[in-house]
Amino acid sequence: MDTTATKITTIDSITIETAEPEASARFYRDAFGLENQVRTVESDAPTSGFRGFTLSLVVAQPGNVQALFDAALAAGATQLKPVEKSMWGVGGVVQAPDGAIWNLATSQKKDTAPATREFEHLVLLLGAEDVSASKKLYTGRGLAVGKSFGSYVDFETGQSPIGLGLYKRRALAKQAGVDAEGSGSHRIRINSDGGAFTDPDGFVWEPAAS
Repeated sequence: MDTTATKITTIDSITIETAEPEASARFYRDAFGLENQVRTVESDAPTSGFRGFTLSLVVAQPGNVQALFDAALAAGATQLKPVEKSMWGVGGVVQAPDGAIWNLATSQKKDTAPATREFEHLVLLLGAEDVSASKKLYTGRGLAVGKSFGSYVDFETGQSPIGLGLYKRRALAKQAGVDAEGSGSHRIRINSDGGAFTDPDGFVWEPAAS
């Protein structure tokens, strides 16, 4: 572990860079009820194809997945994968009007209550070319590994508003239902108490907003 690096104990929010920050903020509020966790800022940084990350809303039951999925489409999102059952649960994938990809998912296969748009966890998955190198950087900044298998790593983030994981970039794109090719800006900033730095894949971390 790097004992000199500022340690990450919480991820306060993420900032989406977009050509239309007010419209993007309105989408996240209307579709997912997100305000404090997702911020927006104006940017015209060149970007194309897969931006190398996905965001996930993990919910309690399939009905909530469908409710969030329908709300996202009604607010202007594009379907990448329909809501469907799999071996691990139920999920669907949409792309926000600003280009960010959102996975809506639950490990449960049956509803136990009326459907709502409530979610339990917001998780950021970063696509890494070298998962081991990125894992080493983040553990050096104080994050403990919760789960790790193959090309996937899930970090322990305690009561942080946003969870964090790593996945091989190509595998993450496949999971999202898009081509893995992409270049230019990720158009995302991660706001935490871990200071300012850039990881091996070019993801920018900044001090949490006051």
